[in-house]
Amino acid sequence: MTLPSTRFLYGLTLAGHLGTLTLLVAWYSWLAPSGHFPVSLVLLVLVLPLFAPLRGLLHRRRYTIAWSCFLALLYFSHGVVEAYVSETSRHLGLLEVLLSSLWFLSGMAYVRLTASPA
Repeated sequence: MTLPSTRFLYGLTLAGHLGTLTLLVAWYSWLAPSGHFPVSLVLLVLVLPLFAPLRGLLHRRRYTIAWSCFLALLYFSHGVVEAYVSETSRHLGLLEVLLSSLWFLSGMAYVRLTASPA
């Protein structure tokens, strides 16, 4: 049985992960495509790693949620760098920071609340 708070945290974790995925696809496909690299290469490098934990996240596997939070930190760093460097896509970088922070913080809280007592 899951507590209402754990269901809420799980939903926030999924929202952060899927929001990051959706943002990156939209960002590099049509909102502000990279002028230096092909779109397919940018999507391959940035979006493909987000599919690795997707199955475990959808099945509420604590271990997958825990290690996917490390992946969220990479996207947090990417968002900070993009927000600092690019004036034209600063708002997209800040949105990525927000979504990856949501993913990380709610994922860690979910893992902590669902931990079995030692």
